[in-house]
Amino acid sequence: MQIKHDHVMESGVRIHLPVSVGETKITKRYSTIPTATLNPNADEIEYMKRLVIHKDSAIFVLNKPPKVPVNGNLPVHNSMDILAAAALSNGSDQGPKLVHRLDRESSGLLLMGRTKESFTRLHWLFTNVNLAKSSSEIWNNACEATTQRYWALVIGTPKEKEGVISAPLTKVVLNDGKGERVILAHPSGIDGSQEATTEYRVMGPTINGCSWIELCPLTSRKHQLRVHCAEALGTPIVGDYKYGWFVQQRWKQMPRQDFEPCSGEPYKLRRPEGLAVQKGSVLSKVPLLHLHCREMVIPNISKFLGSSGEWLDESNEWAASQPDLLRFVASMPSHMKISWNLMSSYLV
Repeated sequence: MQIKHDHVMESGVRIHLPVSVGETKITKRYSTIPTATLNPNADEIEYMKRLVIHKDSAIFVLNKPPKVPVNGNLPVHNSMDILAAAALSNGSDQGPKLVHRLDRESSGLLLMGRTKESFTRLHWLFTNVNLAKSSSEIWNNACEATTQRYWALVIGTPKEKEGVISAPLTKVVLNDGKGERVILAHPSGIDGSQEATTEYRVMGPTINGCSWIELCPLTSRKHQLRVHCAEALGTPIVGDYKYGWFVQQRWKQMPRQDFEPCSGEPYKLRRPEGLAVQKGSVLSKVPLLHLHCREMVIPNISKFLGSSGEWLDESNEWAASQPDLLRFVASMPSHMKISWNLMSSYLV
């Protein structure tokens, strides 16, 4: 029986999905860092420090690799928050705190607050921007300019080249409460749905049955981009075995040929000369998730914090010459770089 997002299910009905099989294969096949212990060792601490692309008195910004969880709950010890507490606390009793979340399988920019005030204000920025605002016009304007941009490789291509997805999400409990799945909410809104909005733009033509798109989430819901791509656009992200298992299987069995957009000649995806590593890329038999938080624009919160971390509505006098906004760009992980290089000449 095919279950759609607008079906009404009776209480107690179970849904069995072939999700864990695919995810288990990926987990066993690839690992990002060595298995960690409860207390991170020197190599893990050094590894974490290399992920930092920006730091100031208020924040850390890191480029998170794929397959590393952001939260550590037993038996997971090599998560970003635990590693950050060991590597980035600089002797403080309390390490930096996660301002927002990234999926374990995804990669890219991850923001951490170094003080209670910076964490609270920036966390509000990602959850309810009105809470983050103050009496400062400069700060409020910077809050409104906050942006996140993700790059994703999806199977197929959206019907429209750009648009806004406004599709509320809800959660379905699976396996007697041991797991859950995010789905598009029923239009009635009686299932505890949450508003979810995403802007998207197609970046190039369909090659090898897939295309690159840019995603800008305007809300912060769990698995929002993955569900919006798979269910709302009908184009699941390459390597997403939770929300695109069946489409992945069909796509892998399709003939690997498209047509060049300029000449109209057949184009077949092939490994570039001299490229030896294909692990996890679109050329791999089992690709990793191709979802990367590439760009982030946030307020320069350090301008508004005093020497002891207190909030200053009119900002620091010494920081008047500092920019109101900070912009960060994170390089893609190796598996996405390979996929990107294969198609880059056709992207716009």
